[in-house]
Amino acid sequence: MERIERRRTSRKTDRFTESVIREMTRLALEYGAINLAQGFPDFPAPEELKRAAIEAIRADINQYAITWGAHAFREAIAEKVRGYLGLEVDPEREVTVTCGSTEAMIASMMAVVDPGDEVIIFEPFYENYGPDAILAEARPRYVPLYPPDWRFDPDELRAAFTPQTKAIVINTPHNPTGKVFTQEELELIAALCQEWDVIAITDEIYEHILHDGAEHIAIATLPGMRERTITISGLSKTYSVTGWRIGYAIAPPEITAAIRKVHDFLTVGAAAPLQEAGAVALRLPRSYYERLAAEYTARRDRLLHALEAAGFGVYKPRGAYYIMTDISRFGFEDDVTFAHYLVREIGVAVVPGSSFYEDPEKGRQQVRFCFCKTEATLDAAAERLLHLRERWA
Repeated sequence: MERIERRRTSRKTDRFTESVIREMTRLALEYGAINLAQGFPDFPAPEELKRAAIEAIRADINQYAITWGAHAFREAIAEKVRGYLGLEVDPEREVTVTCGSTEAMIASMMAVVDPGDEVIIFEPFYENYGPDAILAEARPRYVPLYPPDWRFDPDELRAAFTPQTKAIVINTPHNPTGKVFTQEELELIAALCQEWDVIAITDEIYEHILHDGAEHIAIATLPGMRERTITISGLSKTYSVTGWRIGYAIAPPEITAAIRKVHDFLTVGAAAPLQEAGAVALRLPRSYYERLAAEYTARRDRLLHALEAAGFGVYKPRGAYYIMTDISRFGFEDDVTFAHYLVREIGVAVVPGSSFYEDPEKGRQQVRFCFCKTEATLDAAAERLLHLRERWA
């Protein structure tokens, strides 16, 4: 009898790599470099949040919460989005708590997309979106954002919509560029979604990190979009708890029911005591968010100054906590070579820009820095980066 030989891995996994961002964190640890690659803060979470988590653990909240989220946390989410976004949300039928906004995105994608559907993604893009579409057996269609202000061409966006388009992914404020989508841009996207009967999946995890008077607008608040939008956010960035993995998706009841089914079989549920703490976090006063934005703007300006002094071309972000840069001045062949040189020889870890594009060529002279770090960390990185001036001075 002839022996049967099969592939050991799925063909889907051939179409994307493991996370470049997490790889750069491993290299930072290996070389003792300052990690300005992966976007996690190196300062504490709010005391109120830590205290609430400790109290929940001491109260023996150790077992599964309701699969789609503890009642108190879902109530707090509904209360928060009502006050901040002006959205009326039913916590019983329209909210799903997930293991981070990352799970919210893949669960949402798998809940609404069928094999062969198309998903529109703006590029550069957070590296998960392309693989998420592939894992959902969809075809990603990429629409470019153009520097320096990272605007898209309306005609290119219109051309991306086809009868096969099922969803569009919107990330605002945007990772990696710091772009904040404008009212005009969102209205165009909304009109196209309604014309083509497309679902908007919107990642708003950086919703409170805004600079220079930028305003966060949730596309779900625009006319005709409430019933066709999945709004994703979470605790990670706003409350400096990226390791807690508490996110959520808000959607109309029919879509929420589908997301909950996928979520149930992906992870069952998010950590119960941390959801109790999340309910406390979401009720922090407005002054917390104002202070958060002001402190991040100061960090941004600190790193912008350091990067300009070192010779980088910089694209000033209006939201989130990343800075995309141009490295052409340094004369390296590509971004990956530069990023590896930087982590080994200079002692600073960054993310190669090519990891944010379908075609790596588009990012070969870009790298991304994050500034969710203490002043001491940013100053130490600035001192190391000055050594780059020897390459172009």
